[in-house]
Amino acid sequence: MSDVLKGEDGQTPLTPDEQLGLKLSILTRAQLNENEGMNIDAARKWAMDPRVLLRARILGDDFARELHRRMFNLVWKWAGLYRISERNLGWEASRITEGVHNALGNAQYQFANDTHTPEETAIRLHYHMVVIHPWVNGNGRHARLLADAAASAWGGAPLSWGVNADLANPGSARRIYIDALKKADAGNFEELIKFCR
Repeated sequence: MSDVLKGEDGQTPLTPDEQLGLKLSILTRAQLNENEGMNIDAARKWAMDPRVLLRARILGDDFARELHRRMFNLVWKWAGLYRISERNLGWEASRITEGVHNALGNAQYQFANDTHTPEETAIRLHYHMVVIHPWVNGNGRHARLLADAAASAWGGAPLSWGVNADLANPGSARRIYIDALKKADAGNFEELIKFCR
């Protein structure tokens, strides 16, 4: 498997076993990004469809898994499946189901009780999903699309994510985003909220 599939600038590196889950013949990071991008665009159209947004369980585990599956199913065999390998970040693999259930439940409660604006609740959901890191790969992209769908379902608007910056690739916008996530680790969500709106 090519070295270009190794993580860089905050991206999750793939183990050799995980790389075997690739459905396509990919030689470069650019090819991987292009194929994933087309898959993600189709998933975004599905997730943001008003009929999908009306679903009662949009903040349920089934929706989260289906969203990830639709985002990556043409590229990866493990799309929609929680990771079973340990990482240097994220929750232990054995606790992922619990973590996702809690993150989604907390967001459901916050949306229903107007704890924050729909956008801020969605940003906090995104943050918690990134911290849990439930997938082999695509955690940030999944968390951002899940947040957009949740905010829209609760009457908010999709978030700007650094004015639609390409956060999947290295660059200054990604560094600002990762720095904002680190500040949220300490309980300061101000920079992340500012970046996302």
